[in-house]
Amino acid sequence: MSLESVTTSIDDAVSGFFEPVAENVGKWVFYSVPVDIGDGETDFPLIVGWLVIAGLVFTGWFGFIQVRKFKLAFDVVRGKYDEKGSTGEVSHFQALTAAVSGTVGLGNIAGVAVAVSIGGAGATFWMILCGLLGMATKFVEVTLGVKYREVHADGTVSGGPMHYLPKGLAERFGSGGAKFGKVLAIAASVFILFFGLFGGNLLQANQSYVQVSSTFGGEDGFLASSAGAVLFGLVIAALVGLVLLGGIRSIASVTSRLVPAMAGMYIVACLVVILTNITAVPDAVTKIVEGAFSPAGVAGGVIGALIQGFKRAAFSNEAGLGSAPIAHSAVKTNHPASEGLVALLEPFIDTVVICTMTALTIVIANPASWAEARAGEDIGGVTITSDAFATVLPWFPNLLTVAVLLFAFSTILTWGYYGLKAWSYLFGRSKASEIIFKAIWSLFVILGSLMSLSSLIDLADSALFLLSIFNIIGLYLLAPVVKRELNSFLEFVRRRKAGLPDTDEQLETAKIL
Repeated sequence: MSLESVTTSIDDAVSGFFEPVAENVGKWVFYSVPVDIGDGETDFPLIVGWLVIAGLVFTGWFGFIQVRKFKLAFDVVRGKYDEKGSTGEVSHFQALTAAVSGTVGLGNIAGVAVAVSIGGAGATFWMILCGLLGMATKFVEVTLGVKYREVHADGTVSGGPMHYLPKGLAERFGSGGAKFGKVLAIAASVFILFFGLFGGNLLQANQSYVQVSSTFGGEDGFLASSAGAVLFGLVIAALVGLVLLGGIRSIASVTSRLVPAMAGMYIVACLVVILTNITAVPDAVTKIVEGAFSPAGVAGGVIGALIQGFKRAAFSNEAGLGSAPIAHSAVKTNHPASEGLVALLEPFIDTVVICTMTALTIVIANPASWAEARAGEDIGGVTITSDAFATVLPWFPNLLTVAVLLFAFSTILTWGYYGLKAWSYLFGRSKASEIIFKAIWSLFVILGSLMSLSSLIDLADSALFLLSIFNIIGLYLLAPVVKRELNSFLEFVRRRKAGLPDTDEQLETAKIL
């Protein structure tokens, strides 16, 4: 039996297993109710509103903190309020880039293309709104992640919903809260693993392979074959395994260099396409706004655009999932809310800036592949974005391939770290347990290039929204803790600006001396 026949059989087996699973799970998770939109009815998945409501609640609870404290967040990232001797492993900037590397990825490139293919240009408007609301949710969960993190004897740090849910609820509600928090923490850990595998691992490998094979493989080339897909997966899996062995310091070191460079390159390319077609920008903005509120049209008009916008934004910025607190918990700080403020920049960078620029690029360039996707021939993905760039920069798909590989690689690494923390919570923090997880995680990369995009999107979305249920319940119950931590940090900032000692104890010591 030839290598090609073996790999083709594996390809068929993988697709045959996951596609029906994705379809059945999606129907259950995204249970929908009919909504009257004026010219008819469309279905609205109840669970999509869960993240939106959370963003609205936290935005109101903390008085539009994403607007009021935006500048302060940048000051914290720049190190203006750093404290010597703070507990943690990485700086504010490194924690931000490590977390952003888990959000800024193919969700911004392929995910946006999927959104505007299914939901039309109007999905962009709802992505932006979801990103703005998600800034408040991200602030809450990351503050809790740092507040209740666990510092191990070797100096490493563990955080995330598996820590702040049981500890925080026990602190607030006693033994009953501890038991309820434990249940929520176990459920959150399980779905962090599932979303990590499908969204943070397989999807990234899948779309990076699609871009590489479409740019360099050709229809009949080796890369386009099942054997080529397996070889691609093996190479990426080996690289991922090597970096994961280094832990969060290794990941932060890699991502702090990769993320700014690749994000900068991608944004510049978007600007080139947009500025080259500057006269088309007003029309594109009009399409986005009109499409957002159209009573009829692609995928149910306003409701269809809203659903796709919120789903893809949630997938991209991960606000409310409890994933980012895992990376942010390693930060060097004694004030949890300081890192919460840093974290609220993530959805802004990821969704408001990068996703919007991608959508504008696609709407303005209007590549043929987007029209085909809107006609229902395919859901599109990274090739639509690549084709949009090619309308102005024919050579850019080659450079985009490099960017896609870097985006995918950094996302797989960061979600590997997230998954390891969830795995360790469920199965123990032994050396053997960690090695088993890293081996499984690396091997799963190979499957990504063999699966269909639609199956991966469905499975990742299902795990994402199930994870958000358990995490956000805890966020509501622990919001008063976040309020206290915010007030504590703002008092620290006030003292620092006034040139006073950071604490009352230091002030009394200064008086004695």
